Amino acid sequence: MKKLEIIIKPERLEDLKKILNDSNANGLMISNIMGYGKQKGYVQIYRGTETHVNLLPKVKVETVVPADIAEKIITRVVKEINTGNYGDGKIFIYEVEDAVRIRTGERGHDAL
Repeated sequence: MKKLEIIIKPERLEDLKKILNDSNANGLMISNIMGYGKQKGYVQIYRGTETHVNLLPKVKVETVVPADIAEKIITRVVKEINTGNYGDGKIFIYEVEDAVRIRTGERGHDAL
């Protein structure tokens, strides 16, 4: 099993949810986060004062899926979410040793 931690622009969330639903990812967690990467934010002029905004709004989507599905999701996200500009996001991939559904005690793929 693989845990995918996908960080994207908030406006791309619906596209990502469609990709995950089409790929039969059973569950996901969404967090609103702030951060920056290579783009280092932007400069804003407000009432004549220049302000550097370096923490940009992002969305972090986490899901755990079987390894064979993970690669399909990654490929689709890179293809469909990509705009070619800085700030498109990143995908972090973790190996998941086990999962347990608390309600039933099911483990592994059955717990997903």
